[in-house]
Amino acid sequence: MTLSMMYHDGNRRLQDRFDSRRISDRLEEKLTRREFTADDKGFIEGASYFFLATADAQGRPDCSYKGGMPGFVRVAGPKELAFPDYDGNGMFKSLGNILVNPSVGMLFIAMHGKPQRLRVNGEASISDEDPLLAQTVGAQMIVRVVARAIFPNCPRYIPTMQMIQPSVYAPRSGCDAPEPAWKSFPDFKDHVHPRQPALRVDAGPLDLTIPPPVPTR
Repeated sequence: MTLSMMYHDGNRRLQDRFDSRRISDRLEEKLTRREFTADDKGFIEGASYFFLATADAQGRPDCSYKGGMPGFVRVAGPKELAFPDYDGNGMFKSLGNILVNPSVGMLFIAMHGKPQRLRVNGEASISDEDPLLAQTVGAQMIVRVVARAIFPNCPRYIPTMQMIQPSVYAPRSGCDAPEPAWKSFPDFKDHVHPRQPALRVDAGPLDLTIPPPVPTR
């Protein structure tokens, strides 16, 4: 089998059944890359959300929505992304999976304006000592992903939608995000974990110089 960063035996079996191996190889050759382009960077850093796929040590999958203000995901190097872990429900489904299985998939998608999709597969790590914590409002940890494969997808099935406004809960400079209502529900209020310390307001203009990662402990 020809070495591929995209396909394994399962992919190849279906490609051969539907006679799509040639177009699959061509798409990998022409579109798949290991480093981010300027267009990739613009799309990713302009996104207010993405979807994160992880799996536990037994390979059982989980998919999560991650959202924030545009710029909350940064292209931190030629093949590296960084994004914050914000306060959530405390289950740590995605980040817990990363601790035992660092392989992740990320889907960036625009369903308003010009439809667009970009997928990033790679290896993730988590740190509560990353230098980006000092620059990122609301972050309790930083996740870094080293890309193994970066590839766009055809957007033809993306519906036309409208972006109205960002979430009021998305951390941003100059204001404290409200607590979600569910934390005060009788079934949960006595069990909610405390918020972790996080930068509340930027000290000044955002420093776009990306510090290097700190090894996790």
